Amino acid sequence: MQTKLAREMGLEFPIFAFTHCRDVAAAVSKAGGLGVLGVAGHSLGALRMELEWIEKEVGDKPYGVDLLLPTKFAGSERGGFDEAQLDERVPEQHRRFLNDLLVQHDVPPLPPQTRLSREFSVGYEQQREVIELLFEHRISLIASALGPPPAWMIERGRAQGVKVAALAGTREHALRHAEAGADIVVAQGYEAGGHTGEISTMVLVPEVVDAVSPLPVLAAGGIGNGRQVTAALALGAQGVWTGSLWLTTEEAETHPVVKQKFLKAGSGDTLRSRSLTGKPARQLRSAWTDAWNDPGNPDPLPMPLQGRLIREAQERISRTAHKSPGAEQLINYFVGQIVGSMNQVRSVRSVVEELVQQYADTMERLDHWAEGE
Repeated sequence: MQTKLAREMGLEFPIFAFTHCRDVAAAVSKAGGLGVLGVAGHSLGALRMELEWIEKEVGDKPYGVDLLLPTKFAGSERGGFDEAQLDERVPEQHRRFLNDLLVQHDVPPLPPQTRLSREFSVGYEQQREVIELLFEHRISLIASALGPPPAWMIERGRAQGVKVAALAGTREHALRHAEAGADIVVAQGYEAGGHTGEISTMVLVPEVVDAVSPLPVLAAGGIGNGRQVTAALALGAQGVWTGSLWLTTEEAETHPVVKQKFLKAGSGDTLRSRSLTGKPARQLRSAWTDAWNDPGNPDPLPMPLQGRLIREAQERISRTAHKSPGAEQLINYFVGQIVGSMNQVRSVRSVVEELVQQYADTMERLDHWAEGE
């Protein structure tokens, strides 16, 4: 189960695992793949501690990081807004709607003096300090989601031998990343969790492979077993970019209520919604997404206004979902259509081993068919 890209990066298997959990990232790297830590929303101090922990845990194994670097967002033409300016641009009707939604579901308020989790910044310049910090560590890959990586990030990557990847939901996006100088293009199909476009993985991957050749392509979206890994490689990808698969592992820090929802969900229980970030992102359907999708209610705001609006509400829901029936109905998270196959809790290593074994079994079966057996 080797590809040119995997050999170049020192991987035993071409399995890339995007996760917001440092334990999952480290476990995947230790199992022979590449753990990729999503760093959106981290403070500089917290991020430094996370990276130092991963490096101590994985030893000489490689790992990577992923950032949200959208090129289009509210205020992008002026470089973004500060917190006060964001608050000024949130319509009062949206605040009333959100407050009414929480009241209807009896979601308790936060305790006094509660500190809210940090929002992720948008815009290249706002994240320059974060990117500089990342390059101070021994990352092997840095990925840009929602937009092409800036030239200075690519130059820094080349100078330090760090692969720069970018996610693409269309052929046009992939070409833009290639022109910008990215080393790897991640073709992410409609089935994927999180921010995703409208083209299926089966269609998108070969389009992107043909468009950016000889750049290596990773296939993302709807990949949760070894047969799907085999299919991705058959489509021309040099590896797979996985995310949802790790949310129900033993190491994952997924909210316990959300993890139980995932374990019970079917592949038809997700949808693309702008209700969490302001951009279309696949997530588990819940009372939260139903409310925001109701045409009688306000539409979600563009990024980053939606995130600014809902940050306190999401904290209230998360803190009380284990004891408040209303909060339990509202709580959800990003996840792809493979959630229907995520029906048991297993260790990260066992997931990697199963992917590899299923790949080997699939290749053996194809060999028998090719030989007429």
